[in-house]
Amino acid sequence: MFVGVCQIELFVPDSGSLKSKRFVLSSLKTRIRNKFNVSVSEIDGNDKWQRVTLGVSMVANERRLIDHTMDQILNLIGQDGRCEILDHVLEVM
Repeated sequence: MFVGVCQIELFVPDSGSLKSKRFVLSSLKTRIRNKFNVSVSEIDGNDKWQRVTLGVSMVANERRLIDHTMDQILNLIGQDGRCEILDHVLEVM
């Protein structure tokens, strides 16, 4: 059994308030959860308007499945257009 944890630091350029940032993130987290069946949570940047760190985790029986799924999640976020990926760190245990 493998556990994958990915921290994704995002920049939300069009966010003028915490409310608008939450709207973007809520929609993005729902899309990620529904499409990939993973756990997603805002783990840092709660009080910042334009920056946030998302935590994504999943369990799988093969490491390559975790790598592939996390790559697809990063691609989905990158293609979204409402936010930019500044950095990400993937750990597989």
